[in-house]
Amino acid sequence: MKIKIVTTGGTIDKIYFDRKSEYQVGDPQIAEVLKEANVTFDYEIVSILRKDSLDLTDEDRQLIYETIRSDPHRHFVVTHGTDTMIQTATALRNIADKVIVLTGSMQPAKFRFNDAVFNIGCAVTSVQILPSGVYIAMNGRIFEPETVRKNVEMNRFETL
Repeated sequence: MKIKIVTTGGTIDKIYFDRKSEYQVGDPQIAEVLKEANVTFDYEIVSILRKDSLDLTDEDRQLIYETIRSDPHRHFVVTHGTDTMIQTATALRNIADKVIVLTGSMQPAKFRFNDAVFNIGCAVTSVQILPSGVYIAMNGRIFEPETVRKNVEMNRFETL
């Protein structure tokens, strides 16, 4: 089984330059996370966007959709910003016969303390064992897009 990893940007890939929160979305961090974890599964990474999820458009979501739909692989992990992750997951629901798990982080992967590594680990495990469908792996849980919300105050995803 080969896992195709599609990166779209978001906090997980952000690089901050000053205390005023000036940032840019940098190179996909999942490659470094997987390298440091010494994983033994087969994977391929493709970076299609480098945007904060609040800046994603319907055209961007269509690009994510077409990238996954037209790819011959069956197992996908999508790194994505948390603010509109649910919206993108919902847009991918009509892709048949594929396992798609979206994940991201509340803190950049480059920060010393972050949730990126744990969320990536959950997503990679989930994509290997779940049936076809679209899922969100955040905060140590697996959610379906229709039954989850981002709780901004608590800085976590939770069931509706």
